[in-house]
Amino acid sequence: MSQGETVGPLGESAGYALKQAASALRAAMDAVLRPLDLTVPQYACLELLERRPGLSSAELARGAFVTRQATHGVLRGLAERGLVTRAPSAPHGRALPVELTDAGREALRAASTAVRAVERRMLAPLGAERERRLREDLAACAAALAEPAP
Repeated sequence: MSQGETVGPLGESAGYALKQAASALRAAMDAVLRPLDLTVPQYACLELLERRPGLSSAELARGAFVTRQATHGVLRGLAERGLVTRAPSAPHGRALPVELTDAGREALRAASTAVRAVERRMLAPLGAERERRLREDLAACAAALAEPAP
């Protein structure tokens, strides 16, 4: 792309199509999580904690794609509902590890099932090979943007 070139028609922009897909996915996830009294960031934190118990709020923020400040509110809401616990003191440094409770695991099972159904609906038109290719292509796009710009 030359320095003066613009995005052009939005219908031909991969970035715009990606944003549309991300927005549609978020809306569908919101819809299935709302009856479970969970938000997408809360769900993301539960999934992360299931896979990596003891993450700090900063690590959860990075994994859930929210700010550290937003994570504080997310964790407070989850803790008030008894879905997570925070250690009373940090084993090292200042980071207080967070873990799922039994109620948190139960809520996660329901939420994960609902979100998986959304993902299956989203990917149904693709078939297995195109789904695999999509994952690889999206990972390559993310990796390209993680590198410093030339």
